[in-house]
Amino acid sequence: MMMPSACSIASKKAKGDCTTVPNWLELPREITANILQRLPTVQIVTSACLVCPQWWNICKDPLMWRTIHMAGFDYFTCSFRELAKICQYAIERSCGHLIDIQIEYFGSDDILECIAQSNLRCMQLVECFQISDKGFIDAVRKLPKLEEVRISLCDLSSNSLEALGRSCPLLKVLRYARPLYVSSIGKEDHLALAISETMSKLCYLDIQGTSITNIGLLAILDGCPLLEYLDIDECFHLKNLSNNLRKRCIEQIKDLRLPNPNNYGEYDHIEIACKRAHRKSVTILTNLCSNSYGSLKMNRKYQN
Repeated sequence: MMMPSACSIASKKAKGDCTTVPNWLELPREITANILQRLPTVQIVTSACLVCPQWWNICKDPLMWRTIHMAGFDYFTCSFRELAKICQYAIERSCGHLIDIQIEYFGSDDILECIAQSNLRCMQLVECFQISDKGFIDAVRKLPKLEEVRISLCDLSSNSLEALGRSCPLLKVLRYARPLYVSSIGKEDHLALAISETMSKLCYLDIQGTSITNIGLLAILDGCPLLEYLDIDECFHLKNLSNNLRKRCIEQIKDLRLPNPNNYGEYDHIEIACKRAHRKSVTILTNLCSNSYGSLKMNRKYQN
């Protein structure tokens, strides 16, 4: 990446007006850095750092990259491959100072391997189907300072949860929402056991949509005595809790989200599963189209 030419921003008067345009280069360095840190990571890498030499130098500071949030993009303008390169660049820029990262769709084992070189505290993965159990387990074993992990609709098994709990003794917040086209098949008390046996310090647990049963829920209540927040909404097998178990949940958990039996018909969980599976198909199709579109733009660029 080439350093841009000097900034031409300067204070000047508008025609016929006495109002002056502020010179942003006169701001103290720490204020400019604070403003730049509020931009999405993609904008910092592809735009902000190229504005002028001063911003370029600020963006070279590893502390600028303590937080990397890459979610909610228009994936037809930036392919998954391009996003992965931007993410790896930002991680390398952090020089081990990265503490918070959020990745949507394009996460992979290679990116987790880069993340594992940091002192990460918070990690959020959303629909990252390219991440395998092995890649996740290898990464969390090198991230003992993790305190918050949010995993949404990724194909990670109870083996990953167990490794997370055993490798990260400081873990206090966990969100684990599996794709319902997976969790609607059979029962998943092994997930609850992996949590209860390895994450005794959890304060916040969101496992909505999983297929745990009363046995799994009881194990969590026994194994996680510090829990203050518990979300088990959309857990189909918990729609009819016994009075005793419901009473214990209410007494033990300050902030509780229980399943609503009125929201579940005989086949409702299958319908939800089909919708989630359709969403995954759309995501994969979007990725393929994005990559094809990106390649086409690059080919036209070099042809011209």
